Amino acid sequence: MTKELETLLTELYVLIDDHVVEPRSGRGWRPLLSDAELLTLAVAQVLLGFDSERRWIRHVHGNEQLRALFPYLPGQSDYNKRVRAARGLLCKTIQAVARLSPSWFDDLWITDATPVPCGMSRETVKRSGLAGHAGYGYCASHSRFYWGLKLYLVCAGDGMPIMWCLAHPKIGEREVVTALLERDHHLIRSGQVLLADKGFSGKTFAATTAAMGLRLLRPDRKDETYRNGNLGGVRQWIESVNQTLKGQLGLEKHGGRTTHGVFARVSQRLLAMSAGIWHNWTTGITTKRSLIAYDH
Repeated sequence: MTKELETLLTELYVLIDDHVVEPRSGRGWRPLLSDAELLTLAVAQVLLGFDSERRWIRHVHGNEQLRALFPYLPGQSDYNKRVRAARGLLCKTIQAVARLSPSWFDDLWITDATPVPCGMSRETVKRSGLAGHAGYGYCASHSRFYWGLKLYLVCAGDGMPIMWCLAHPKIGEREVVTALLERDHHLIRSGQVLLADKGFSGKTFAATTAAMGLRLLRPDRKDETYRNGNLGGVRQWIESVNQTLKGQLGLEKHGGRTTHGVFARVSQRLLAMSAGIWHNWTTGITTKRSLIAYDH
């Protein structure tokens, strides 16, 4: 484990413990692994590239540096249950980290959807606990069909998540993003620019975003008069964010088999990316979404 990763984890733990986690009250035993330690441990798992929770717990037991940071470690089963139960806390922490970053105040937001595969065989689809929530969709970047969910992300230019959700692949992109913006409308500032792709064309969606105070910016379709051009260079930003989630943070290898499990593991990866971006802002690293210093 590098010193950069140790510093990030320490600062993240202090942030969560001081500003996110509320003191436990009521009767009963207090957990030996606190909520702040749990979330910090979950972020370390993702940054170090451990998709298997069993391998991760075994690795921490054998690593002196990590054991010094986490004196008590639960078993794999307890760790899995604690992370799934901390879904709300994960979401709360993602927004707390985002609010502390300068990019939270950016005038430009970017939105896109990316597949989150949840099964690779017909038998998995039949037995999965995601039945009724996941479905078949088409991944254009890989030119293949998949079974799972779609991650919709509204983020700042550096990739810092502002809003996000998971949805069935058959639901239209405009409908999902409209619902997402309506849910988090209190985060929208007047004059905010939302950069989207061609799939978000249409008068209804444009009118909806305008009524929210958003200025929609998207590439022109072939059957439209020239407005914005193809926006190829700018659109590459969101593609690179998705690639960070898939390539470095293992989004497509999440391993979730239930709705709560998938949601928690996607949240875990978004928090890891948010923490990396936030820490890069505080340390003055130029490439804000670079996670190279934390992946070993």
